[in-house]
Amino acid sequence: MIKFENVIKKYNHQNALDGVNLLVHRGEFISLVGLSGAGKSTLMKLIIGEEQIDGGRILIDDVDISRVKKRDLPYLRRKIGMVFQDIKLLPKRTAFENVAFAMEVCGHRMEKIVKEVPKILDLVGLIHKKDSFPHEMSGGERQRVAIARALSHRPVLLLADEPTGNLDEVNASEVIDLLLKINQLGTTVILATHASDLVNKIKKRVITIEGGKITMEQEKGKYKL
Repeated sequence: MIKFENVIKKYNHQNALDGVNLLVHRGEFISLVGLSGAGKSTLMKLIIGEEQIDGGRILIDDVDISRVKKRDLPYLRRKIGMVFQDIKLLPKRTAFENVAFAMEVCGHRMEKIVKEVPKILDLVGLIHKKDSFPHEMSGGERQRVAIARALSHRPVLLLADEPTGNLDEVNASEVIDLLLKINQLGTTVILATHASDLVNKIKKRVITIEGGKITMEQEKGKYKL
């Protein structure tokens, strides 16, 4: 599904990613681990075309994304859901309205939005919070709304960049359980994290990145640094 071929990314003449080779297969759940500054977020930004590579190639479904025109990037991103540590919900919109807005932006008709949003909120366990505003929800609930929003266009790939970074242990565990559930339904998930206990709980493929290089790959692995 995703193929990195000797990918290089530089910031201020320093390699943020240094010759990265990586294969992501459809339906996988991957934990991308490493310390802050190791290159996890950079790798995510390259996948969605937010940053441009300085060398190598990135293929998504055999499409070289460096050759995708800027005006066509939104169409590529519709295949990809993105969840951040900084949740970025619209503060004056309810849970329902936050998810609905994401669907509006993608051009969906209102009749479809009204039908689909409750299903998505039910999937993330928040149908009872559909009329709640972000300030009326816990951190874990807000993050689950963010995941619902990322799922609103039925992505084939979900990128989660430190989604549990601001959550307590219970809420973090609930978010991970939700990501695993989404993966079981067929969505490929890449989770970037430095939370070793969560990675060890997941017991899926683990890729370790240090200093912009992939230094270890494990099937059903553990957090090792």
